[in-house]
Order: sequence, then structure tokens, then C-alpha cells
Amino acid sequence: MKEVIITKANGQKAVFEPYKVESTCVRAGATKEEARKILERIHPKLYPGITTREIYRLVLHFLSDGVNQAVKHRYRLKESIMRMGPAGFPFETFVGRVLEHYGYRVLSIGAKMQGHCVQHEVDLILESSQDDRKWLVECKYHNMPGRYTGLKESLYTHARFLDLSDMVDREMLACNTKVSDEVVTYAGCIKQRILSWRYPPQNGLERLVEDKNLYPATILGLSRREIEMFSRQRLMIAKDLLDVDINDFVRKTGISPKRILSLQKLVNQIIG
Repeated sequence: MKEVIITKANGQKAVFEPYKVESTCVRAGATKEEARKILERIHPKLYPGITTREIYRLVLHFLSDGVNQAVKHRYRLKESIMRMGPAGFPFETFVGRVLEHYGYRVLSIGAKMQGHCVQHEVDLILESSQDDRKWLVECKYHNMPGRYTGLKESLYTHARFLDLSDMVDREMLACNTKVSDEVVTYAGCIKQRILSWRYPPQNGLERLVEDKNLYPATILGLSRREIEMFSRQRLMIAKDLLDVDINDFVRKTGISPKRILSLQKLVNQIIG
């Protein structure tokens, strides 16, 4: 396959790596054969300087043609997480809900805590069910692709942790983007846990979501109003929609029963 130089979301140039498209499609549920066919179809449309956003749209276009539609929705995981913030879908609440499935209890969200020096508003306080240690979690959300979470966020998370060290035992920085190399180095030095997109390499945020079907409700292709209604009901995880009382949910959100049943069907396809 001919080498093509592409433009990443942050403006940097890079060599197009076909295996990334193929592996992402497979993780979303496509077969290896389907993933290879998609790669074969997008390759003739590549040109020097093509953006990763354009490649993403090409993949979505070809996923719409002959592939299980649930795969297309799962492929849009990163985009779905980025849809949270603008409509008031709190990223920190989503992170808490995900980590509840991995041995943590959420003790508080957005609580004000008095430190040695100043008062802090802390995104999350978690307790590990394994050792009862309390974790301070700072959540950094970006709604634009190509952004990295940098050293500044890691530094202020650690500073906050130090000021609250009488009340918490460990610290974590959680974000929906990739982190810089400086963050990885610094966090490793001070024993700060990082949970981000693709980091840790085999246990990043996307893997935690995929491994236990913890897809955000925004993956269902909701309208802005529907996202707002789901947020008000604190329904963050798509599969939680399967457990709602439909009549009660209709009354509280104004969303029609037909639409809710349709969304529940889609949820079953996505997590199936």
C-alpha cells in the first residue's frame, strides 16, 4: 500500500497507518474481513494532506454500507464522549459510573473540600472496594479533537491532592483525550494514576468502556434535546436505558414511547 502523509487533528503531519483503521473497526465489532474491505475502499480516496477527520468520515460512510449498524455506533465512541459537555452531560459523572464497574464507589461529585491552605471543588472522590483507599479524581474534558491533556493539568491535580492529603490517599487524572509524554513521565514519577484515551496502553478509557459495554448514552445518536433530557435523569450509560420504566421515563422526559423502544432496540444491538 502506497505511503500517504496525512494531517492530524492538531495540525501535525504523519504517515497513514492502515492497521489503525483496521484495528479500530475490529474493536468496534467488524470482522477482520469487513475491516480489510473498508480499508481497501478508503485507500483510493486518500491524498497527501488528507485530514484524520476526513478519513474518519470515509470509514463511517463505508461502515454504513453492508456492515451491522451497531458497529458504526461503536466506532463513534470518541465522538460520542465529546458530545457530552456542550449539552451539560457531565464527564465526571460518566467517569464515576464507568469506574463503579471496576471496583470503586463514588463518594462525591463536585464536592467542596477544605484543604490545608484553601477550599477546593473536587470533581470526584472515590473509594476502592479492594482496600478502602480514597481517591481524588480530577476530570479534564475536551470537546475538540486533536487536543492533548498536558502537564499543567497533571500538576494542578497533584497540587490539589497535596493540599487535601489528610482526606485522600491516592490521586487520578481522568480525561477524554490523549495525554502528552510529559504527563506520562511526571505522573509515573509522583505515582499519579492516569486514565485517558489510549492510556494506559491496554487499559485506557476506551478499553474500560468497550470491555464492559459502558457506552455513553450519546452513542445512540440522540438529539440535543434528548441529551439534555437524559442528563437530567442522570442516565449516562446507554445500557441503563434497558432498565427504565418506560411510562415513567416518558412522563419525566417527554420523549415518546416509540422513540424509547427504538433506542432500547439500538442499545441491545450495540451491547449484543
